Amino acid sequence: MLSPFRRGSARLTPRPAHRQASDGTAVLLDVRETPERNAGHAPEAPHLPLSRPVAGAPLPAAAKGGPVVTLWRSGHRSPQAAELPDGGGAQTADVTGGMADRACAGLPVVGPGGSEGVLA
Repeated sequence: MLSPFRRGSARLTPRPAHRQASDGTAVLLDVRETPERNAGHAPEAPHLPLSRPVAGAPLPAAAKGGPVVTLWRSGHRSPQAAELPDGGGAQTADVTGGMADRACAGLPVVGPGGSEGVLA
């Protein structure tokens, strides 16, 4: 079976992205800006706002060297994050439809204090 990860435009739907993040075969990376993430986020996703790696910030340690799946609100900007230099040779993909499709798929979205999150 071919891996969905590669440099460039690899894409995963929300359920496979969640499954791979949950079983540890990939890291789901939330690249939305902080106010959006604070409203509701995937509990298994570390956070790195897209503005930070664009300015030269490195990927979080958990996302270095292994497959990374980027996640945005609607999936329109996560392909940009999937193509950023990762400094560790990580294979990358992004989630089609982003957090919006993730929520529609019934996958967990957590808000402040563990409450049910919303999309901002």
